[in-house]
Amino acid sequence: MHKGKIINEKSKDEQLEIVREDPEREFLTTNQGVRVSETDISLKAGERGPTLLEDFHFREKLTHFDHERIPERIVHARGSGAYGFFQVYEPMTEYTSAKFLQDPSKKTPVFVRFSTVVGFRGSADTVRDVRGFATKFYTEDGNYDLVGNNIPVFFIQDAIKFPDLVHSIKPEQDNQIPQASAAHDTFWDFVACHPENAHMIMWVLSDRALPRSYRMMQGFGVNTFRFVNSRGKGRFVKFHWKSPLGIHSLVWDETQKIAGKDPDFNRRDLWEAIEMGDYPEYEFGVQMIEEEDEFKFDFDILDPTKVWPEEDVPIKWIGKMTLNRNPDNFFAETEQVAFCPANVVPGIDFSNDPLLQGRLFSYLDTQMIRLGGPNFQEIPINRPLVPVANNQREGYHRITINKGKTSYFPNTVGNNKPRPASAEEGGYAHYMEKVEGKKIRARSEKFKDFYSQAKLFWNSMSKPEKEHIIEAFHFEIGKVKDKNIRQAIVDMFNNVDGDLAIEIAKGVGVSAPAQKGGSPVTKESPNLSQERSEHNVKNTIKTRKIAIILADGYNQKELSQVMQALGAGGAKAEIISKFQGMLKSSDGGEIEVDKNYRTTASVLYDAVYIPGGKESVETLKTQGDAIHFINETFRHCKPLGATGEGVELLKAANLPDIKLAGQKSADKVVSDKGVVTARNGGNSSFNEAFTSAIAQHRHWDREKKEQVPA
Repeated sequence: MHKGKIINEKSKDEQLEIVREDPEREFLTTNQGVRVSETDISLKAGERGPTLLEDFHFREKLTHFDHERIPERIVHARGSGAYGFFQVYEPMTEYTSAKFLQDPSKKTPVFVRFSTVVGFRGSADTVRDVRGFATKFYTEDGNYDLVGNNIPVFFIQDAIKFPDLVHSIKPEQDNQIPQASAAHDTFWDFVACHPENAHMIMWVLSDRALPRSYRMMQGFGVNTFRFVNSRGKGRFVKFHWKSPLGIHSLVWDETQKIAGKDPDFNRRDLWEAIEMGDYPEYEFGVQMIEEEDEFKFDFDILDPTKVWPEEDVPIKWIGKMTLNRNPDNFFAETEQVAFCPANVVPGIDFSNDPLLQGRLFSYLDTQMIRLGGPNFQEIPINRPLVPVANNQREGYHRITINKGKTSYFPNTVGNNKPRPASAEEGGYAHYMEKVEGKKIRARSEKFKDFYSQAKLFWNSMSKPEKEHIIEAFHFEIGKVKDKNIRQAIVDMFNNVDGDLAIEIAKGVGVSAPAQKGGSPVTKESPNLSQERSEHNVKNTIKTRKIAIILADGYNQKELSQVMQALGAGGAKAEIISKFQGMLKSSDGGEIEVDKNYRTTASVLYDAVYIPGGKESVETLKTQGDAIHFINETFRHCKPLGATGEGVELLKAANLPDIKLAGQKSADKVVSDKGVVTARNGGNSSFNEAFTSAIAQHRHWDREKKEQVPA
């Protein structure tokens, strides 16, 4: 049997302790360990003389600083990482021999990196973009990398087009504008020239590209892989992640404002959740297709621009991942972590997916230049937990000190060690797929169906989601200067849905199609929709952030009752006021303000609550920032709650077509389109209605929200 180090949840930590610098170390030293007596003044020839070359500390310090930056990733440059562990629910022996998918009691250490794709490292978190979802499993068979996204399909079918895609979507060559945005001529020219990306564009212009949190989005392996069991039987598989918190997104206006208020919004959210013990969790699932069923679908299962509809291929949920520790050093861990789809373990193999085939080469090639040579896997974050033994030697940044004479196999000097392992000993055996055919540059006929699944996606959307996609087209194509490209996009999406093409044309100043077209597909797949998906969750307020607007003279009893209910549901409340410091309640109590209007904004919260207290509310009525906070929350369709005199502040905000609790209905809780009010304070009925409204996330049924001045 394969002999490796017995691992547990702490083994990766134990390994990293060897190379971590002790933060409690008392004395400053050089990289050679020599204690430094001065680090503020360089060695000079006289008090005002030139700096001397012999100042080795000065030279080392400056040289290292000069080389601190490594090339950022061409794509996925801006990322956030976290450690955790994975456990399988039940042995998967029938399907795969991968050891980490067999024992439900075993915790396999993981490191996950979430990222945006297009922007540079300094871009904002909330741009409209695909999100990377890459997981490194430190298994007893070696490292396994599942490198995916939060969208299950991709722009192109063949990896040979990847450089063209990225060149088109990056800032334009002449002026390096725009940053982290697809809304420009070269990208949409690429789209119009490559109709295979019609399906992906529908996803990118949907709410999926604006996640509320890395903790509240799905993940997908994108490509088609194989499970192979111990008998050598293979099955085609696609991988999925889903969060028990549901699938929730921001709205476009919010994302633009958050980019200014807090460009680290998603990064901060992940970090703070882990620090507070609200550990992100994701269920791991697989779709499986028997090899004999490979050709029974109306799409090619190897086409990365296609999904396997769950109605046709159900997901089997097989395990759960929990992220429970933040990195100690962003550069050493999150920035230097290197993923590659080619990093597989026995029991997991590849398919002939032409995008995957290119990724198997490209990722390794990229990491070698980015991380300075072929030894990047020796960086602690990339190092496997099991022993490494091979005849690879030397190269840039070699850390391993190899003993003995031999660096070849077979050999007699070293007793033929290390030697290859048989399959029974844990050696990786490639799936024995029969491969034959003429050398040819071609795609299968089913790859040429570019519009059916784009139409399936459109059919599956809820009414608000369709409206958001149309608005996204208006923004993206409205930014395109070349009118011919705008017209080409309208004509292209007329092949998806004629009514969609007409709506796009209305907003971007070009002609509607001369003849309304569209794919004939009529069926739906509800799980493609965030709003309709069975994978979404709208029955919890756990980790939601609630802003509570206050001034001196607030009602302490109402505030306490609502805060207690929010806390019991796992939500996090913050007190917002004009100034930071302490506020006094009407009965003499005190509470500390968390943020003022200058340091925060409604777009950073999931809901807003205003307690009663006549003095507090009368003060808030005079504060434009407080009224704006409410109006903006309403415009973004987020829950609002008010009790007692707090209802009067909502009245002062002039929310259109919303019913509020009246003075004469003291015991009545009124809940209308996510606005929950009660005149008698924070009672249990109000708390239940308000928490239910928060759990819904958004209330798209609000009419005339565009009339709200925010």
